[in-house]
Amino acid sequence: MKMIIVTTVEEYKSEVFKLFKKAGVESFSGSDIDGYKNAAPLMYTSSWFPSEKGGSASDMFFSFTEEEKVTELFKLIKQFNENSETTNPIRAVEIPIERTV
Repeated sequence: MKMIIVTTVEEYKSEVFKLFKKAGVESFSGSDIDGYKNAAPLMYTSSWFPSEKGGSASDMFFSFTEEEKVTELFKLIKQFNENSETTNPIRAVEIPIERTV
């Protein structure tokens, strides 16, 4: 059993759903999050409220699933990122699970 965490900008939310389905990951949870990058100081001064740093609308998904499905999902995410012209690739991490109840 593994835990996977996937983050993406909001524009790729439906793509992540498709990738999960193709990999056989049937159960997962998700949440809206704000994504941040270290921006150049010029960007801060161009906003109405320069002391505030704006985040990008993003999503985070997680699932507890079998290793084979994680392997397939990572393969699909890698293919998606290689074929996309974006500065915001889909990111994923795999975490081993030692115990479950």
